[in-house]
Amino acid sequence: MKKNYKNEALYFKALADETRLEIIEMLKTGELCACKILENFDITQPTLSYHMKILQECGLVSGRRDGAWMRYSLNKESFESMKNLFNELCLEMVHEQNSCCDQC
Repeated sequence: MKKNYKNEALYFKALADETRLEIIEMLKTGELCACKILENFDITQPTLSYHMKILQECGLVSGRRDGAWMRYSLNKESFESMKNLFNELCLEMVHEQNSCCDQC
């Protein structure tokens, strides 16, 4: 049965932007307020909201309201899913490199 890669593709689409990659890097240390994330970029608050929406919609980032601000953190389950995908792909690559055809 063929695997459905729809969710995994959303991860890669979200990470295909250097600003969002940098946001992920910042969130590795733990939960951050949107204001702290915004301090590191030369972008407007609506632009940050756009990036965070993409990261949240694919499930890589979780957000929670704290008064007037949003606080963001990484969704560890999604990163575990991506890690498992890479592990599977790497194992498949090794297997394919070791055999030249179905008869091998």
